[in-house]
Amino acid sequence: MSPGIQKVEALDEGHFVCVEWEDGSESSYPCVWLRDNCQCPLCFLPSAGARKLLFEDLDVNIVVKQVALADRKKICITWPDEHTSVYEAEWLKKRCFSEEARAVMQADLFLPERQFWGSDLQLPKIPFEEIMYNDESAYKWLCTLKKVGIVLLTGAATRQGELIRLGHRIGFLRLTFYGQVCFIISLPTWQVQDKADANNVAYTTGRLCFHTDYPVLQHPPGVQFLHCIKQTAAGGESEVVDGFHVSNKLKKQNPEAYQILSSTAVDYTDVGVDYCDFAVHCKQRIIDTDSRGQTIRINYNNATRDTVFDIPAEKVRPFYAALKEFNDLLNSAEHKFTYKLKPGDIVTFDNWRVLHGRQSYPSSSEVTRHLEGAYADWDVVMSRLRLLRKRVLNRD
Repeated sequence: MSPGIQKVEALDEGHFVCVEWEDGSESSYPCVWLRDNCQCPLCFLPSAGARKLLFEDLDVNIVVKQVALADRKKICITWPDEHTSVYEAEWLKKRCFSEEARAVMQADLFLPERQFWGSDLQLPKIPFEEIMYNDESAYKWLCTLKKVGIVLLTGAATRQGELIRLGHRIGFLRLTFYGQVCFIISLPTWQVQDKADANNVAYTTGRLCFHTDYPVLQHPPGVQFLHCIKQTAAGGESEVVDGFHVSNKLKKQNPEAYQILSSTAVDYTDVGVDYCDFAVHCKQRIIDTDSRGQTIRINYNNATRDTVFDIPAEKVRPFYAALKEFNDLLNSAEHKFTYKLKPGDIVTFDNWRVLHGRQSYPSSSEVTRHLEGAYADWDVVMSRLRLLRKRVLNRD
């Protein structure tokens, strides 16, 4: 049911418009924001959902000339230049500036809820073909991926190309320096198997310690897909750990170590040839936080951590001590979860949150273990999630 407006009036010498709702609550809207977001055809392009009003034409000190209530479902404002703006009640209510209303809107847009886990993880599983053809299943998959950080898709065909299909389901995959060209077509997938003269430690049979992929990029891939095509009989188990959960533990256990890892810029490097030749260098904090101090991304890959370290010599040992404590927590039995992919499984996980590793397996003259991998950006994944939510729940 759409909210109704009881009363509307200008306040603070016309710099604010106050709306009193029929439920007794009130909302205050700055006039500069109202003018900036006028929804008329001169100021807004509905076919693109984009603002047409140029910022240089906006008076940041604007006040209303007149404000009126129209049938309790919209307000009408006349500005000093006689321009008229009309705002629907439902549109205004969603954009209320109260702390509570802003929190509701942000939660609706970005789904910030997290379910932390350790060795007790109940790995969520959904049939691959279900998410490919059923919107409700696809919506459940992406919601769970956002909340838990990892979902196993089962029953995919044991051939290359299934991740390309998965990429089309969400939108598109992300091409990186690891990829392939097939008949002059760029493919964003890569093959994880034992290779001679490997250009990546993943392309060996050795143990892989916990890491996130690609911290050497300024904007690391947000989501990773690994499709098991062939699995070795002995070894090769996969390991995952919730980096957000562990970083929170570190913050409580050793605030100084947490502060070091969340403030020290670490050099990363990756040089080689795959999709093309590359020489990549970047600085990242191991624990990346937002303006509120909340962990938003883990950037940790011991293999590509550079020998160059751009900090004063006296800060080096404290950094190593902090990283050692974090690494020990990652590897503790209470935090890590171990499982073994079966042919046809596709593990999908949050590369900004979930660190992954692999146990070693015997080397052989032939390929005994083969995974196909791919990345997607969270922007693409969240876009599909919002569209599926609108379709499945029939709401904006």
